[in-house]
Amino acid sequence: MFRAAAITTRRSSQTLLHHRTSNIPPPPLHQNPNFLHRQFCSTPSSSSAKEAEIRKYIGYTALLVGSAIATYYSFPFPADAKHKPAQFFKYAPLPEDLHSISNWSGTHEVQTRVFLQPENLQELEKIVHDANEKKQRIRPVGSGLSPNGIGLLRAGMVNLALMDKILEVDREKKTVKVQAGIRVQELVDGIKEHGLTLQNFASIREQQIGGIVQVGAHGTGASLPPMDEQIISMKLVTPAKGTIEVSKEKNPELFYLARCGLGALGVVAEVTIQCVEKHELVEHTFVSNIDEIKKNHKKWLNENKHIKYLWIPYTDTVVVVKCNPVSKWRGPPKFKPKYTKDEALQQLRELYVDLLKKYRTVETTAKSLEINEPDLNDLSFTELRDKILALDPLNKDLVVKANQAEADFWRKSEGYRVGWNDEILGFDCGGQQWVSETCFPSGTLAKPSMKDLEYMEELKQLIQSQNIPAPAPIEQRWTARSKSLMSPASSPAEDEIFSWVGIITYLPTLDARQRKEITEEFFHYRNLTQTRLWDKYSAYEHWAKIEVPKGKEELASLQARLRSRFPVDEYNKARMELDPNRILSNRMVEKLFPLPTTS
Repeated sequence: MFRAAAITTRRSSQTLLHHRTSNIPPPPLHQNPNFLHRQFCSTPSSSSAKEAEIRKYIGYTALLVGSAIATYYSFPFPADAKHKPAQFFKYAPLPEDLHSISNWSGTHEVQTRVFLQPENLQELEKIVHDANEKKQRIRPVGSGLSPNGIGLLRAGMVNLALMDKILEVDREKKTVKVQAGIRVQELVDGIKEHGLTLQNFASIREQQIGGIVQVGAHGTGASLPPMDEQIISMKLVTPAKGTIEVSKEKNPELFYLARCGLGALGVVAEVTIQCVEKHELVEHTFVSNIDEIKKNHKKWLNENKHIKYLWIPYTDTVVVVKCNPVSKWRGPPKFKPKYTKDEALQQLRELYVDLLKKYRTVETTAKSLEINEPDLNDLSFTELRDKILALDPLNKDLVVKANQAEADFWRKSEGYRVGWNDEILGFDCGGQQWVSETCFPSGTLAKPSMKDLEYMEELKQLIQSQNIPAPAPIEQRWTARSKSLMSPASSPAEDEIFSWVGIITYLPTLDARQRKEITEEFFHYRNLTQTRLWDKYSAYEHWAKIEVPKGKEELASLQARLRSRFPVDEYNKARMELDPNRILSNRMVEKLFPLPTTS
Protein backbone atom coordinates (compact mmCIF):
# COMPACT_ATOMS: atom_id res chain seq x y z
CA MET A 1 0.00 0.00 0.00
CA PHE A 2 2.88 2.31 0.86
CA ARG A 3 4.63 1.54 -2.40
CA ALA A 4 1.45 2.11 -4.36
CA ALA A 5 1.03 5.48 -2.67
CA ALA A 6 4.64 6.39 -3.41
CA ILE A 7 4.22 5.46 -7.09
CA THR A 8 1.10 7.59 -7.30
CA THR A 9 2.94 10.51 -5.73
CA ARG A 10 5.79 10.06 -8.19
CA ARG A 11 3.43 10.10 -11.15
CA SER A 12 1.67 13.20 -9.83
CA SER A 13 4.96 15.01 -9.45
CA GLN A 14 6.06 13.99 -12.94
CA THR A 15 2.77 15.26 -14.39
CA LEU A 16 3.13 18.52 -12.54
CA LEU A 17 6.73 18.96 -13.65
CA HIS A 18 5.78 18.13 -17.25
CA HIS A 19 2.98 20.67 -17.12
CA ARG A 20 5.29 23.35 -15.82
CA THR A 21 8.09 22.72 -18.31
CA SER A 22 6.15 21.97 -21.49
CA ASN A 23 4.56 25.40 -21.83
CA ILE A 24 6.24 28.39 -23.43
CA PRO A 25 8.55 29.92 -20.86
CA PRO A 26 7.01 32.98 -19.27
CA PRO A 27 8.67 36.35 -19.62
CA PRO A 28 10.78 37.54 -16.74
CA LEU A 29 8.80 38.74 -13.78
CA HIS A 30 9.93 42.34 -14.23
CA GLN A 31 8.39 42.22 -17.74
CA ASN A 32 5.13 40.59 -16.69
CA PRO A 33 4.47 41.11 -12.97
CA ASN A 34 0.91 39.69 -13.14
CA PHE A 35 1.90 36.32 -14.67
CA LEU A 36 2.07 34.23 -11.50
CA HIS A 37 -0.98 36.00 -10.20
CA ARG A 38 -3.02 34.94 -13.22
CA GLN A 39 -2.06 31.26 -12.71
CA PHE A 40 -4.19 31.08 -9.52
CA CYS A 41 -6.70 33.94 -9.74
CA SER A 42 -9.56 34.53 -12.12
CA THR A 43 -9.51 38.33 -11.78
CA PRO A 44 -6.47 40.58 -11.63
CA SER A 45 -5.67 42.39 -8.38
CA SER A 46 -2.64 44.10 -6.93
CA SER A 47 -3.53 43.86 -3.25
CA SER A 48 -0.91 42.54 -0.85
CA ALA A 49 -3.35 39.96 0.54
CA LYS A 50 -3.74 38.39 -2.89
CA GLU A 51 0.03 38.29 -3.38
CA ALA A 52 0.43 36.58 0.00
CA GLU A 53 -2.12 33.97 -1.04
CA ILE A 54 -0.23 33.38 -4.28
CA ARG A 55 3.03 32.86 -2.40
CA LYS A 56 1.25 30.41 -0.10
CA TYR A 57 0.07 28.26 -3.01
CA ILE A 58 3.50 28.39 -4.63
CA GLY A 59 4.96 27.17 -1.35
CA TYR A 60 2.45 24.29 -1.18
CA THR A 61 3.30 23.27 -4.74
CA ALA A 62 7.03 23.36 -4.07
CA LEU A 63 6.56 21.31 -0.87
CA LEU A 64 4.51 18.68 -2.71
CA VAL A 65 7.04 18.38 -5.51
CA GLY A 66 9.98 18.23 -3.12
CA SER A 67 8.32 15.58 -0.91
CA ALA A 68 7.44 13.45 -3.91
CA ILE A 69 10.98 13.58 -5.29
CA ALA A 70 12.48 12.83 -1.87
CA THR A 71 10.12 9.88 -1.38
CA TYR A 72 10.94 8.49 -4.81
CA TYR A 73 14.70 8.58 -4.36
CA SER A 74 14.57 7.44 -0.73
CA PHE A 75 12.57 4.29 -1.63
CA PRO A 76 13.77 3.25 -5.12
CA PHE A 77 11.68 0.71 -7.05
CA PRO A 78 12.67 -1.82 -9.67
CA ALA A 79 11.96 -0.87 -13.25
CA ASP A 80 8.81 -2.97 -13.43
CA ALA A 81 7.37 -1.86 -10.08
CA LYS A 82 4.60 0.18 -11.64
CA HIS A 83 3.32 -2.93 -13.40
CA LYS A 84 2.98 -4.96 -10.19
CA PRO A 85 -0.28 -5.02 -8.19
CA ALA A 86 -0.24 -3.19 -4.87
CA GLN A 87 -0.22 -5.31 -1.70
CA PHE A 88 -1.50 -4.20 1.70
CA PHE A 89 1.29 -5.78 3.72
CA LYS A 90 3.61 -8.71 3.43
CA TYR A 91 5.95 -10.14 6.03
CA ALA A 92 9.56 -10.11 4.96
CA PRO A 93 11.35 -13.47 5.32
CA LEU A 94 12.73 -13.97 8.81
CA PRO A 95 16.52 -13.92 9.10
CA GLU A 96 18.01 -17.37 9.58
CA ASP A 97 19.06 -16.58 13.14
CA LEU A 98 15.61 -15.31 14.17
CA HIS A 99 13.34 -17.83 15.93
CA SER A 100 9.57 -17.37 15.84
CA ILE A 101 8.08 -18.81 19.04
CA SER A 102 4.34 -18.94 19.72
CA ASN A 103 2.08 -20.64 22.21
CA TRP A 104 -0.09 -23.56 21.15
CA SER A 105 -3.19 -21.47 20.39
CA GLY A 106 -1.25 -18.92 18.37
CA THR A 107 -2.58 -16.13 20.58
CA HIS A 108 0.88 -14.93 21.63
CA GLU A 109 4.05 -14.92 19.54
CA VAL A 110 7.53 -13.41 19.69
CA GLN A 111 10.60 -13.40 17.47
CA THR A 112 13.96 -13.74 19.17
CA ARG A 113 17.59 -14.29 18.25
CA VAL A 114 18.30 -15.83 21.67
CA PHE A 115 16.72 -19.26 22.15
CA LEU A 116 19.03 -21.47 24.18
CA GLN A 117 18.64 -25.20 24.82
CA PRO A 118 21.24 -26.60 27.23
CA GLU A 119 21.84 -30.34 27.27
CA ASN A 120 22.93 -30.65 30.89
CA LEU A 121 23.05 -28.82 34.21
CA GLN A 122 26.54 -27.43 33.61
CA GLU A 123 25.49 -25.80 30.35
CA LEU A 124 22.40 -24.33 32.01
CA GLU A 125 24.48 -22.93 34.86
CA LYS A 126 26.86 -21.26 32.37
CA ILE A 127 23.94 -19.79 30.39
CA VAL A 128 22.36 -18.27 33.50
CA HIS A 129 25.71 -17.02 34.82
CA ASP A 130 26.72 -15.39 31.52
CA ALA A 131 23.29 -13.83 31.04
CA ASN A 132 23.43 -12.34 34.51
CA GLU A 133 26.90 -10.91 33.87
CA LYS A 134 25.68 -9.28 30.64
CA LYS A 135 22.26 -8.42 32.10
CA GLN A 136 20.76 -10.30 29.15
CA ARG A 137 17.23 -11.56 29.77
CA ILE A 138 16.57 -15.26 29.19
CA ARG A 139 13.06 -16.15 30.28
CA PRO A 140 12.48 -19.87 31.04
CA VAL A 141 9.93 -21.25 28.56
CA GLY A 142 8.43 -24.74 28.51
CA SER A 143 6.29 -26.38 25.85
CA GLY A 144 4.41 -23.18 25.01
CA LEU A 145 1.01 -24.62 25.94
CA SER A 146 -0.03 -21.78 28.25
CA PRO A 147 -2.87 -19.77 26.66
CA ASN A 148 -1.31 -16.50 27.83
CA GLY A 149 2.25 -17.25 26.65
CA ILE A 150 3.60 -16.71 30.16
CA GLY A 151 7.07 -17.97 29.20
CA LEU A 152 7.59 -15.85 26.07
CA LEU A 153 10.10 -13.00 25.87
CA ARG A 154 11.50 -11.30 22.79
CA ALA A 155 14.82 -10.51 24.46
CA GLY A 156 15.64 -14.21 24.86
CA MET A 157 14.51 -17.55 26.25
CA VAL A 158 15.98 -20.73 27.66
CA ASN A 159 14.23 -24.05 27.06
CA LEU A 160 15.07 -27.35 28.78
CA ALA A 161 13.63 -29.71 26.15
CA LEU A 162 17.04 -31.42 25.84
CA MET A 163 17.25 -31.91 29.62
CA ASP A 164 14.60 -34.62 29.70
CA LYS A 165 16.11 -37.57 31.55
CA ILE A 166 14.86 -39.65 34.45
CA LEU A 167 17.76 -39.42 36.89
CA GLU A 168 16.75 -41.66 39.77
CA VAL A 169 13.85 -43.89 40.82
CA ASP A 170 13.30 -44.97 44.42
CA ARG A 171 10.78 -47.80 44.23
CA GLU A 172 10.54 -48.15 48.00
CA LYS A 173 9.80 -44.47 48.69
CA LYS A 174 7.84 -44.14 45.44
CA THR A 175 9.85 -41.10 44.36
CA VAL A 176 11.46 -40.15 41.07
CA LYS A 177 14.05 -37.46 40.30
CA VAL A 178 13.89 -36.02 36.79
CA GLN A 179 15.31 -33.19 34.74
CA ALA A 180 12.70 -30.44 34.45
CA GLY A 181 12.49 -30.56 30.65
CA ILE A 182 10.96 -34.03 30.56
CA ARG A 183 7.39 -34.10 29.28
CA VAL A 184 4.63 -35.59 31.42
CA GLN A 185 3.92 -38.48 29.07
CA GLU A 186 7.61 -39.37 28.75
CA LEU A 187 7.91 -39.40 32.53
CA VAL A 188 4.86 -41.62 33.02
CA ASP A 189 5.97 -44.04 30.33
CA GLY A 190 9.44 -44.19 31.88
CA ILE A 191 8.31 -45.09 35.41
CA LYS A 192 5.57 -47.57 34.53
CA GLU A 193 8.13 -50.37 34.50
CA HIS A 194 8.85 -49.48 38.13
CA GLY A 195 5.17 -49.80 38.99
CA LEU A 196 4.77 -46.04 39.56
CA THR A 197 2.72 -43.18 38.16
CA LEU A 198 1.78 -39.60 39.00
CA GLN A 199 -0.97 -38.96 41.52
CA ASN A 200 -2.92 -36.65 39.20
CA PHE A 201 -2.75 -35.09 35.75
CA ALA A 202 -3.78 -31.97 33.90
CA SER A 203 -5.67 -32.42 30.62
CA ILE A 204 -2.65 -32.39 28.29
CA ARG A 205 0.40 -34.65 28.49
CA GLU A 206 2.82 -32.52 26.45
CA GLN A 207 3.77 -30.13 29.24
CA GLN A 208 7.30 -30.10 30.57
CA ILE A 209 7.42 -30.92 34.28
CA GLY A 210 9.15 -27.64 35.12
CA GLY A 211 6.47 -25.61 33.38
CA ILE A 212 3.47 -27.49 34.73
CA VAL A 213 4.72 -26.97 38.28
CA GLN A 214 5.66 -23.30 37.98
CA VAL A 215 2.23 -22.12 36.78
CA GLY A 216 0.17 -24.09 39.32
CA ALA A 217 -1.44 -26.55 36.89
CA HIS A 218 -3.95 -29.03 38.28
CA GLY A 219 -6.09 -32.04 37.56
CA THR A 220 -9.38 -32.86 39.28
CA GLY A 221 -10.44 -34.56 42.49
CA ALA A 222 -11.54 -32.77 45.65
CA SER A 223 -9.15 -34.85 47.78
CA LEU A 224 -6.18 -34.33 45.43
CA PRO A 225 -4.05 -31.14 45.40
CA PRO A 226 -2.71 -29.30 42.34
CA MET A 227 0.35 -30.68 40.52
CA ASP A 228 2.91 -28.58 42.43
CA GLU A 229 2.03 -30.37 45.67
CA GLN A 230 3.55 -33.58 44.23
CA ILE A 231 7.02 -31.94 44.20
CA ILE A 232 9.04 -32.71 47.33
CA SER A 233 12.34 -31.06 46.34
CA MET A 234 13.73 -28.89 43.53
CA LYS A 235 17.06 -27.77 42.14
CA LEU A 236 16.98 -24.10 41.04
CA VAL A 237 19.62 -22.36 38.93
CA THR A 238 19.51 -18.75 40.08
CA PRO A 239 21.35 -15.73 38.60
CA ALA A 240 22.66 -14.36 41.91
CA LYS A 241 23.19 -17.45 44.09
CA GLY A 242 23.96 -20.13 41.56
CA THR A 243 22.43 -23.58 41.89
CA ILE A 244 20.50 -24.19 45.09
CA GLU A 245 18.42 -27.09 46.35
CA VAL A 246 15.18 -26.47 48.21
CA SER A 247 12.78 -28.90 49.86
CA LYS A 248 10.41 -29.26 52.78
CA GLU A 249 13.44 -29.77 55.00
CA LYS A 250 16.02 -27.56 53.28
CA ASN A 251 15.03 -23.87 53.10
CA PRO A 252 11.27 -24.61 53.31
CA GLU A 253 10.26 -20.94 53.10
CA LEU A 254 11.84 -20.54 49.68
CA PHE A 255 10.65 -24.02 48.67
CA TYR A 256 6.97 -23.21 49.19
CA LEU A 257 7.42 -19.86 47.47
CA ALA A 258 9.44 -21.13 44.49
CA ARG A 259 7.44 -24.32 43.90
CA CYS A 260 4.88 -22.19 42.05
CA GLY A 261 7.30 -19.35 41.24
CA LEU A 262 6.23 -18.46 37.66
CA GLY A 263 9.80 -19.02 36.47
CA ALA A 264 11.00 -15.75 38.02
CA LEU A 265 12.93 -17.07 41.05
CA GLY A 266 15.23 -19.43 39.18
CA VAL A 267 15.29 -21.90 36.32
CA VAL A 268 13.92 -25.20 37.62
CA ALA A 269 16.56 -27.73 36.56
CA GLU A 270 15.59 -30.87 38.49
CA VAL A 271 12.60 -31.98 40.57
CA THR A 272 11.90 -34.91 42.84
CA ILE A 273 8.31 -36.08 42.65
CA GLN A 274 6.25 -38.10 45.10
CA CYS A 275 4.56 -40.79 43.00
CA VAL A 276 1.94 -43.46 43.66
CA GLU A 277 1.44 -47.07 42.59
CA LYS A 278 0.38 -47.29 38.96
CA HIS A 279 -3.28 -48.13 38.68
CA GLU A 280 -6.16 -48.45 36.29
CA LEU A 281 -9.23 -46.24 36.43
CA VAL A 282 -12.78 -46.84 35.37
CA GLU A 283 -14.35 -43.72 33.88
CA HIS A 284 -18.13 -43.30 34.06
CA THR A 285 -19.60 -40.61 31.80
CA PHE A 286 -23.27 -39.69 31.93
CA VAL A 287 -25.58 -36.73 31.32
CA SER A 288 -27.25 -34.92 34.21
CA ASN A 289 -28.85 -31.55 35.02
CA ILE A 290 -28.57 -28.89 37.71
CA ASP A 291 -31.41 -30.28 39.86
CA GLU A 292 -29.91 -33.77 40.00
CA ILE A 293 -26.44 -32.36 40.65
CA LYS A 294 -27.66 -30.27 43.60
CA LYS A 295 -29.08 -33.42 45.21
CA ASN A 296 -25.87 -35.45 44.75
CA HIS A 297 -23.03 -32.94 44.63
CA LYS A 298 -21.69 -33.40 48.17
CA LYS A 299 -21.81 -37.17 47.89
CA TRP A 300 -20.15 -37.19 44.47
CA LEU A 301 -17.28 -34.96 45.62
CA ASN A 302 -16.57 -37.33 48.52
CA GLU A 303 -17.11 -40.68 46.84
CA ASN A 304 -15.14 -40.13 43.62
CA LYS A 305 -11.38 -39.88 43.37
CA HIS A 306 -11.70 -37.74 40.24
CA ILE A 307 -14.79 -35.86 39.10
CA LYS A 308 -15.58 -33.02 36.73
CA TYR A 309 -18.64 -31.38 35.22
CA LEU A 310 -18.91 -30.20 31.62
CA TRP A 311 -21.62 -27.53 31.40
CA ILE A 312 -23.23 -26.97 27.98
CA PRO A 313 -24.42 -23.33 27.61
CA TYR A 314 -27.94 -22.73 26.28
CA THR A 315 -28.98 -26.27 27.29
CA ASP A 316 -29.94 -28.00 30.53
CA THR A 317 -27.21 -30.57 29.96
CA VAL A 318 -24.36 -31.13 32.38
CA VAL A 319 -21.95 -33.94 31.53
CA VAL A 320 -20.63 -35.70 34.64
CA VAL A 321 -17.32 -37.60 34.41
CA LYS A 322 -16.36 -39.78 37.39
CA CYS A 323 -13.09 -41.72 37.60
CA ASN A 324 -12.20 -44.29 40.25
CA PRO A 325 -9.70 -47.14 40.63
CA VAL A 326 -10.88 -50.45 39.22
CA SER A 327 -12.23 -52.65 42.00
CA LYS A 328 -9.88 -55.54 42.79
CA TRP A 329 -12.84 -57.74 43.67
CA ARG A 330 -15.50 -56.80 41.13
CA GLY A 331 -13.23 -55.80 38.24
CA PRO A 332 -14.36 -53.37 35.53
CA PRO A 333 -18.11 -52.99 35.00
CA LYS A 334 -19.81 -54.91 32.23
CA PHE A 335 -21.53 -52.39 29.99
CA LYS A 336 -22.81 -52.39 26.44
CA PRO A 337 -23.27 -48.91 24.97
CA LYS A 338 -26.64 -48.06 23.40
CA TYR A 339 -25.07 -46.18 20.50
CA THR A 340 -22.03 -46.65 18.33
CA LYS A 341 -19.44 -43.91 17.90
CA ASP A 342 -20.83 -43.11 14.45
CA GLU A 343 -24.36 -42.80 15.82
CA ALA A 344 -23.16 -40.46 18.56
CA LEU A 345 -21.51 -38.20 15.96
CA GLN A 346 -24.37 -38.29 13.47
CA GLN A 347 -26.20 -35.15 14.62
CA LEU A 348 -22.99 -33.13 14.53
CA ARG A 349 -22.26 -34.34 11.00
CA GLU A 350 -25.77 -33.55 9.81
CA LEU A 351 -25.65 -30.11 11.40
CA TYR A 352 -22.38 -29.34 9.66
CA VAL A 353 -23.69 -30.39 6.24
CA ASP A 354 -26.91 -28.37 6.69
CA LEU A 355 -25.02 -25.28 7.82
CA LEU A 356 -22.45 -25.65 5.08
CA LYS A 357 -25.21 -25.54 2.47
CA LYS A 358 -26.53 -22.38 4.08
CA TYR A 359 -23.22 -20.59 4.50
CA ARG A 360 -21.34 -21.69 1.39
CA THR A 361 -20.58 -18.95 -1.09
CA VAL A 362 -21.87 -18.70 -4.65
CA GLU A 363 -18.56 -20.08 -5.91
CA THR A 364 -18.93 -23.26 -3.83
CA THR A 365 -20.53 -25.93 -5.99
CA ALA A 366 -22.49 -28.97 -5.01
CA LYS A 367 -19.66 -31.03 -6.45
CA SER A 368 -17.15 -29.57 -4.00
CA LEU A 369 -19.55 -30.29 -1.15
CA GLU A 370 -19.82 -33.91 -2.24
CA ILE A 371 -16.03 -34.20 -2.30
CA ASN A 372 -15.78 -32.97 1.28
CA GLU A 373 -18.63 -35.02 2.76
CA PRO A 374 -16.81 -38.40 2.99
CA ASP A 375 -14.07 -36.70 5.04
CA LEU A 376 -16.61 -36.07 7.82
CA ASN A 377 -16.47 -39.75 8.76
CA ASP A 378 -12.79 -39.35 9.65
CA LEU A 379 -13.28 -36.33 11.92
CA SER A 380 -13.36 -36.59 15.70
CA PHE A 381 -15.99 -34.91 17.84
CA THR A 382 -13.81 -31.86 18.55
CA GLU A 383 -12.79 -31.54 14.89
CA LEU A 384 -16.44 -31.55 13.84
CA ARG A 385 -17.23 -28.89 16.41
CA ASP A 386 -14.41 -26.72 15.08
CA LYS A 387 -15.68 -27.06 11.50
CA ILE A 388 -19.20 -26.06 12.55
CA LEU A 389 -18.03 -23.05 14.55
CA ALA A 390 -15.67 -21.95 11.77
CA LEU A 391 -18.67 -21.21 9.54
CA ASP A 392 -19.73 -18.26 11.72
CA PRO A 393 -18.00 -18.38 15.14
CA LEU A 394 -19.68 -15.28 16.61
CA ASN A 395 -23.21 -16.11 15.50
CA LYS A 396 -25.05 -16.91 18.72
CA ASP A 397 -27.77 -18.94 16.98
CA LEU A 398 -25.16 -21.12 15.27
CA VAL A 399 -23.28 -21.59 18.56
CA VAL A 400 -26.53 -22.61 20.26
CA LYS A 401 -27.17 -25.24 17.56
CA ALA A 402 -23.61 -26.52 17.94
CA ASN A 403 -24.07 -26.78 21.72
CA GLN A 404 -27.35 -28.65 21.32
CA ALA A 405 -25.67 -31.10 18.93
CA GLU A 406 -22.86 -31.51 21.45
CA ALA A 407 -25.37 -32.28 24.20
CA ASP A 408 -26.85 -34.97 21.93
CA PHE A 409 -23.34 -36.39 21.37
CA TRP A 410 -22.77 -36.75 25.11
CA ARG A 411 -26.19 -38.36 25.65
CA LYS A 412 -25.27 -40.99 23.10
CA SER A 413 -21.77 -41.40 24.56
CA GLU A 414 -22.81 -42.37 28.08
CA GLY A 415 -20.97 -45.35 29.42
CA TYR A 416 -17.74 -46.68 30.91
CA ARG A 417 -14.11 -46.72 29.88
CA VAL A 418 -11.18 -48.51 31.54
CA GLY A 419 -7.46 -47.75 31.25
CA TRP A 420 -4.31 -46.61 33.01
CA ASN A 421 -4.82 -43.38 34.93
CA ASP A 422 -2.71 -41.30 32.53
CA GLU A 423 -4.84 -42.52 29.61
CA ILE A 424 -8.18 -41.92 31.31
CA LEU A 425 -7.48 -38.50 32.81
CA GLY A 426 -6.52 -36.95 29.48
CA PHE A 427 -9.06 -34.75 27.75
CA ASP A 428 -9.28 -33.58 24.13
CA CYS A 429 -9.57 -29.81 24.57
CA GLY A 430 -10.27 -29.14 20.89
CA GLY A 431 -8.51 -26.72 18.58
CA GLN A 432 -6.92 -23.33 19.15
CA GLN A 433 -8.76 -21.29 21.74
CA TRP A 434 -8.91 -18.50 24.25
CA VAL A 435 -9.42 -19.67 27.84
CA SER A 436 -10.01 -17.96 31.15
CA GLU A 437 -9.96 -20.22 34.20
CA THR A 438 -10.65 -19.10 37.74
CA CYS A 439 -10.10 -20.79 41.07
CA PHE A 440 -12.18 -20.08 44.18
CA PRO A 441 -12.82 -21.69 47.61
CA SER A 442 -15.75 -24.08 47.92
CA GLY A 443 -15.85 -25.03 51.60
CA THR A 444 -14.39 -28.29 52.82
CA LEU A 445 -14.68 -31.87 51.65
CA ALA A 446 -16.73 -32.70 54.73
CA LYS A 447 -18.92 -29.63 54.26
CA PRO A 448 -18.94 -28.22 50.71
CA SER A 449 -20.29 -24.66 50.60
CA MET A 450 -22.22 -25.19 47.33
CA LYS A 451 -20.74 -21.88 46.14
CA ASP A 452 -19.34 -23.77 43.16
CA LEU A 453 -22.84 -24.57 41.89
CA GLU A 454 -24.09 -21.06 42.63
CA TYR A 455 -21.21 -19.71 40.55
CA MET A 456 -22.21 -21.88 37.60
CA GLU A 457 -25.87 -20.91 37.80
CA GLU A 458 -24.96 -17.23 37.77
CA LEU A 459 -22.51 -17.75 34.93
CA LYS A 460 -25.11 -19.51 32.77
CA GLN A 461 -27.66 -16.76 33.50
CA LEU A 462 -25.07 -14.14 32.54
CA ILE A 463 -24.37 -15.88 29.24
CA GLN A 464 -28.06 -16.03 28.34
CA SER A 465 -28.94 -12.48 29.46
CA GLN A 466 -26.03 -11.00 27.51
CA ASN A 467 -26.51 -13.22 24.43
CA ILE A 468 -22.90 -14.34 24.56
CA PRO A 469 -21.95 -16.80 21.79
CA ALA A 470 -20.48 -19.14 24.41
CA PRO A 471 -19.45 -22.55 23.04
CA ALA A 472 -19.24 -25.72 25.10
CA PRO A 473 -17.98 -26.93 27.38
CA ILE A 474 -17.51 -24.83 30.49
CA GLU A 475 -15.30 -27.22 32.43
CA GLN A 476 -15.55 -27.36 36.21
CA ARG A 477 -13.02 -29.26 38.32
CA TRP A 478 -11.96 -29.46 41.98
CA THR A 479 -8.75 -29.82 43.96
CA ALA A 480 -7.64 -29.88 47.55
CA ARG A 481 -5.57 -26.96 48.81
CA SER A 482 -1.90 -26.37 48.00
CA LYS A 483 0.78 -25.26 50.46
CA SER A 484 2.60 -23.40 47.67
CA LEU A 485 2.17 -19.75 48.56
CA MET A 486 1.64 -18.54 44.98
CA SER A 487 -0.83 -21.25 44.00
CA PRO A 488 -4.38 -20.04 43.24
CA ALA A 489 -5.48 -22.86 45.57
CA SER A 490 -3.11 -21.85 48.36
CA SER A 491 -4.60 -22.17 51.82
CA PRO A 492 -3.43 -22.77 55.40
CA ALA A 493 -6.58 -24.84 56.04
CA GLU A 494 -5.76 -28.48 55.42
CA ASP A 495 -9.32 -29.53 54.55
CA GLU A 496 -10.29 -26.61 52.27
CA ILE A 497 -11.28 -27.44 48.70
CA PHE A 498 -11.28 -25.27 45.57
CA SER A 499 -13.29 -25.24 42.37
CA TRP A 500 -11.74 -24.39 39.02
CA VAL A 501 -14.00 -23.08 36.21
CA GLY A 502 -12.80 -22.49 32.66
CA ILE A 503 -14.70 -20.51 30.01
CA ILE A 504 -13.63 -20.89 26.41
CA THR A 505 -13.89 -19.35 22.96
CA TYR A 506 -12.50 -21.28 20.00
CA LEU A 507 -10.33 -19.89 17.20
CA PRO A 508 -11.36 -22.21 14.34
CA THR A 509 -10.03 -19.94 11.61
CA LEU A 510 -6.66 -18.60 10.42
CA ASP A 511 -8.17 -15.41 9.03
CA ALA A 512 -6.48 -12.57 10.94
CA ARG A 513 -9.45 -10.23 10.88
CA GLN A 514 -11.85 -12.93 12.08
CA ARG A 515 -9.46 -14.02 14.83
CA LYS A 516 -9.31 -10.40 16.00
CA GLU A 517 -13.11 -10.23 16.16
CA ILE A 518 -13.26 -13.52 18.08
CA THR A 519 -10.60 -12.24 20.49
CA GLU A 520 -12.56 -9.06 21.16
CA GLU A 521 -15.72 -11.06 21.84
CA PHE A 522 -13.85 -13.41 24.17
CA PHE A 523 -12.50 -10.55 26.27
CA HIS A 524 -15.98 -9.05 26.45
CA TYR A 525 -17.19 -12.44 27.74
CA ARG A 526 -14.29 -12.70 30.18
CA ASN A 527 -14.70 -9.13 31.46
CA LEU A 528 -18.39 -9.72 32.17
CA THR A 529 -17.52 -12.74 34.32
CA GLN A 530 -14.83 -10.71 36.05
CA THR A 531 -17.18 -7.83 36.82
CA ARG A 532 -20.12 -9.94 37.98
CA LEU A 533 -18.49 -12.95 39.63
CA TRP A 534 -14.82 -12.76 40.59
CA ASP A 535 -14.97 -10.52 43.64
CA LYS A 536 -18.23 -12.06 44.83
CA TYR A 537 -16.71 -15.56 44.90
CA SER A 538 -13.05 -14.62 45.65
CA ALA A 539 -12.05 -16.06 42.28
CA TYR A 540 -8.52 -15.67 40.87
CA GLU A 541 -7.26 -16.65 37.45
CA HIS A 542 -4.94 -19.55 36.67
CA TRP A 543 -1.38 -18.22 36.14
CA ALA A 544 -1.22 -19.79 32.67
CA LYS A 545 -4.41 -17.97 31.63
CA ILE A 546 -4.21 -14.56 33.24
CA GLU A 547 -3.80 -11.67 30.79
CA VAL A 548 -2.15 -8.30 31.47
CA PRO A 549 -4.71 -5.46 31.08
CA LYS A 550 -3.86 -2.66 28.65
CA GLY A 551 -5.38 0.20 30.65
CA LYS A 552 -3.57 1.71 33.63
CA GLU A 553 -6.63 1.65 35.87
CA GLU A 554 -7.40 -1.99 35.06
CA LEU A 555 -3.77 -2.95 35.68
CA ALA A 556 -3.70 -1.13 39.01
CA SER A 557 -6.91 -2.89 40.04
CA LEU A 558 -5.46 -6.29 39.11
CA GLN A 559 -2.24 -5.59 41.00
CA ALA A 560 -4.27 -4.68 44.09
CA ARG A 561 -6.35 -7.89 43.79
CA LEU A 562 -3.22 -10.04 43.52
CA ARG A 563 -1.66 -8.29 46.50
CA SER A 564 -4.76 -9.05 48.57
CA ARG A 565 -4.51 -12.77 47.77
CA PHE A 566 -0.80 -13.58 47.42
CA PRO A 567 2.38 -12.69 49.40
CA VAL A 568 3.56 -10.24 46.73
CA ASP A 569 6.11 -8.46 48.96
CA GLU A 570 7.69 -11.77 49.96
CA TYR A 571 7.73 -12.90 46.34
CA ASN A 572 9.35 -9.67 45.14
CA LYS A 573 11.91 -9.82 47.93
CA ALA A 574 12.92 -13.31 46.78
CA ARG A 575 13.09 -12.06 43.17
CA MET A 576 15.53 -9.31 44.13
CA GLU A 577 17.69 -11.68 46.18
CA LEU A 578 17.85 -14.44 43.57
CA ASP A 579 17.60 -12.40 40.37
CA PRO A 580 18.55 -8.75 41.06
CA ASN A 581 19.01 -7.99 37.35
CA ARG A 582 15.58 -9.53 36.57
CA ILE A 583 16.98 -11.61 33.71
CA LEU A 584 14.31 -14.29 34.27
CA SER A 585 11.37 -11.89 34.16
CA ASN A 586 9.25 -10.74 31.26
CA ARG A 587 6.59 -8.09 30.73
CA MET A 588 3.90 -10.18 32.42
CA VAL A 589 5.88 -10.73 35.60
CA GLU A 590 6.98 -7.08 35.72
CA LYS A 591 3.44 -5.80 35.23
CA LEU A 592 1.75 -8.14 37.69
CA PHE A 593 4.40 -7.78 40.39
CA PRO A 594 6.03 -4.33 40.01
CA LEU A 595 9.11 -3.83 42.12
CA PRO A 596 9.38 -0.70 44.25
CA THR A 597 11.30 2.07 42.50
CA THR A 598 14.55 3.20 44.08
CA SER A 599 15.81 6.75 43.94
